[in-house]
Amino acid sequence: MVAETVVPDRVPEDTLQPRYDETMQPRYDEKEPHFDTDLKSEADSEDERITDLFSSFPPAKGVEHEPNPLTARAVIVGIILGSLVNASNVYLGLKTGFTFPATMFGAIFGYGFILMLTKSLPHVPILGGKFGPQENSIIQAAATGAGGMSGVFVAGLPAMYRLDLLSDDPKKDFGRILTITFVCAFFGLFAAVPLRRFFIINVARELNLVFPTPTATAMTIRSMHAVGSGAADALRKIKALGIAFIIALLIICVGQYADGILHNWHIFTWFYVWSGYTASGLLEPENWGWYIQLTPAFFGSGILVGLNAAVSWWGGTVVAWGLIGPLLVHYGECIGIAVGEGKWEGITRFSVMTGVDEPDYVPSPRYWMLWPGVMVLMVYSLIEFFLHGKVVWDGIKFAVHESARSINNRLQARGHSNAWFAKQAAKADADGGVEDFASAQEQVPTWVWVAGTLAALILAMVVSEVQFHMNAGLALLACILGVIFAFMSIYGGAVTDCAPLTASAKASQLVYGGITKNHFAIKDAQRINLVAGNIASGTADVANSLVSDFRVGFLLKTPPKLQFYAQAMGTVVSVFLAPGIFVLFMSAYPCVYRPSDDPADVCPFAAPSVAAWQAVATAVTMPSIPIPKSSAYFSIAMGILCAVQAIVKHFWLVGSREKYRDWLPNWMSVGVAWVLGPDSGYANAILFGSITAWWWRKWFNNHFEMYAFAIAAGLIAGEGFGGVINAALELGKVSGSFKGTEIALPGAEWLRYLVRHNMPTNSRYTLESAYKTKDDAEGDELEFQKFIEPIYEDFRARGVEQQASSFSKSTPNDLLKDQVACRSGSEALSQAYFDLGPEQARGLQEVVEQRILLFSPMDWDRERVYSRDREKDWTKKYREQQKEDGRDIDLLKDEQIPPDPDALPAVTGNQHDVCAALLESAQSTRPKLTIKARITEARIRDMESLTKASFKAVIGILNSVHRKQDFDAKLAQIQRTITLDRFLPDDEINDSIPSQAESEVVTEFRRANPDKETPPN
Repeated sequence: MVAETVVPDRVPEDTLQPRYDETMQPRYDEKEPHFDTDLKSEADSEDERITDLFSSFPPAKGVEHEPNPLTARAVIVGIILGSLVNASNVYLGLKTGFTFPATMFGAIFGYGFILMLTKSLPHVPILGGKFGPQENSIIQAAATGAGGMSGVFVAGLPAMYRLDLLSDDPKKDFGRILTITFVCAFFGLFAAVPLRRFFIINVARELNLVFPTPTATAMTIRSMHAVGSGAADALRKIKALGIAFIIALLIICVGQYADGILHNWHIFTWFYVWSGYTASGLLEPENWGWYIQLTPAFFGSGILVGLNAAVSWWGGTVVAWGLIGPLLVHYGECIGIAVGEGKWEGITRFSVMTGVDEPDYVPSPRYWMLWPGVMVLMVYSLIEFFLHGKVVWDGIKFAVHESARSINNRLQARGHSNAWFAKQAAKADADGGVEDFASAQEQVPTWVWVAGTLAALILAMVVSEVQFHMNAGLALLACILGVIFAFMSIYGGAVTDCAPLTASAKASQLVYGGITKNHFAIKDAQRINLVAGNIASGTADVANSLVSDFRVGFLLKTPPKLQFYAQAMGTVVSVFLAPGIFVLFMSAYPCVYRPSDDPADVCPFAAPSVAAWQAVATAVTMPSIPIPKSSAYFSIAMGILCAVQAIVKHFWLVGSREKYRDWLPNWMSVGVAWVLGPDSGYANAILFGSITAWWWRKWFNNHFEMYAFAIAAGLIAGEGFGGVINAALELGKVSGSFKGTEIALPGAEWLRYLVRHNMPTNSRYTLESAYKTKDDAEGDELEFQKFIEPIYEDFRARGVEQQASSFSKSTPNDLLKDQVACRSGSEALSQAYFDLGPEQARGLQEVVEQRILLFSPMDWDRERVYSRDREKDWTKKYREQQKEDGRDIDLLKDEQIPPDPDALPAVTGNQHDVCAALLESAQSTRPKLTIKARITEARIRDMESLTKASFKAVIGILNSVHRKQDFDAKLAQIQRTITLDRFLPDDEINDSIPSQAESEVVTEFRRANPDKETPPN
């Protein structure tokens, strides 16, 4: 799926969706409930009331004419607000696949900014001066232009990285990302211009296209500028929006430093800890993602979407992760991966998505549920798409009639005529459903949008051919599909307030899956599939947003030419901003585009849209689809159910029965819950928000109408912007991942934080630095090399023969040596630690036990470090060699590729150093490191220089990294091999550690590597 745009709950039909009657237009009742449109202005007279939602609004009393609403201040403020929404949407889209429009946020906040300027600087040119509703709509148009294009970056592009279709780092592809963003943005921008007349002027009344959110935005702008109570109400809304924005920002930015207290409430974990770690059954709900997340954005979205969508999402979560998932595990159809250790050994991950290509693969529940989720999203949206296919035919007729009229006018101007063109031109004149207030001079010039569309089309073909190796003809088809999908998306948004962008993406992927089947290599077919999908869905997304803006301008009588220019300026900003935000998030959270193979790693971004795009691209291009049979059968059944519901809803639940549509499940929400994985945090938040909104509206309707939408917009934008700040803090290594506490989180060593501040200075420094060293060493084997090498350089520079006690102060090297702390048979700890008292000593023992570090000089061969990138390079090189020899590489499985002959054992020297450091890093409660222990173990197994005793010690440590069920036995085995010296009185450990196994390793190393420099004992 692509990022779905969350919009307000469907406005009551008796308010914003009058039925067309040839004899009488229904009267708009301003007292009926609707979203954020308080129109009870004292200044409105009978002549100024809104009586027709398909015609431009009459101006409110007291509002002066605006000669030029396109001002510099409006465009700048709109771009700033749209940029905030753009950045927020990348964050929120990666979290759950949903994005939010900039429409109402730009309208309300823009009003507040400009009003502040006009009051504080009334006589300053550009900044001061009068401010009216048309200029307000320019702000909103610029905000929408700048806030667009996020959908591409939370779905298709990350999926390309997951499938290895681009480079290994988005920063290297910034140029390609920029050009495809430019294509989507400007092709959609120019293509939206002719669609304005079709959807807003010609067929709006006939097809009952109300555009609920744009209409509510226009009403809000009109009411804020009305004389009387309008301005006072507007200030109240601005204040509410600002407070909500700040609260959400603080919750997200501050909450990361105490995540288990301020952001994520793992209630079942709390009870497990309070039981003394004995009630292991309480970890089962935790394993299936049942917790409470304090997410302001999705509480706000719950206010907007209404009970139907919220209950559907929550119900889908219950069905998938409270019923189907546990049953699949119970009957052995799926499995989870145990990642807990010690008292947390009951923690299991049911969301692992790796190892699909391995023989005898048993899926995780998330992988099993992925396919029904994708099927539901695809089938339901496509059926709705085809059921409303008439609008495409109407659009084709409209294009023919308009083209004929243009040609006929030119012929008549030259004194010529043609009967057919004249006949079609007459039909074009008859197509006009409502009167367009805009004169020919106020319309976007034809040459502007025609030339722009052709230029964007040519650019799309060039970029696709040159940068993505995609045939220009296929790029042309993607643009044509984008226009067709734009028709459907605009129509869906105008009727239901929910644009079917998912249908656009999936339809495009299906079309290109059929085109490329058996004609391209798998990787080439997947790249074409995703690039074309990005172009088609991105075009539809931009066109839908901009036509919605045209609707706001139409109701407020803002010249479309000026709106278009504001949109264009905002779009220029978004073309550069959106890729930059995307690269920022990918740099801070590489797990989004390069998921870890370690089941213990948990990425903070579930990225369900990315998973859906990746799954569909794989399914339509692979010779055989890797779907479990039981999952395939269930997917087919759910697809049939969705199709039946869509047909019944369209043909039977009409007229008097239409009221029953609200009781049907929202399959888009259900599909998101299934694709998202075992996580109830968002579902709980959106349900609580919708219930709050229902209760608020029922008992305090006037208060709800005044504040609900403003508060929701502030909460959504505040969390999104807070997520951007967190990404920057993550890159600076000052985020909660590095500086925060893990108290109240599952798997965390809570006692570590309870005793650290009561320890002596030296011990506290050592313990805190030890944990910081572990947490800073997160990453893969290359990051480990960067982490460990400076420490050994420092070690060598100081002289390995020096005693640790001779150092003047603690250094990173001393810190590592000082961590040779293990629980001995007598459970004796350092005397300094015992000075804390029995209770604190036992608490500290919980923190340091089972952590072993033995460091002495080692030799790293930097050119022979085994890494994932090196493995990928060798695989690519081998496939190219086979292709040159005429072998069909599509049939070549990864396990058939021989190992890299140059990938000799990467680790030499004292193996205890490497593996003990590996254990120390992996013992972190956020085990992101582990240095790919399985790969390291494989390398060590190839080294015959290890003695039997040392080999057992090393393998024992490695095994303990992954599973702790047999840790005691492994620990005893290690203790028989390694001897620890006593603690020195000054909390430092003797640099000389007698160990028979260590001596054996050194002897074997010298014998096997006579040309290597061996550090002294």
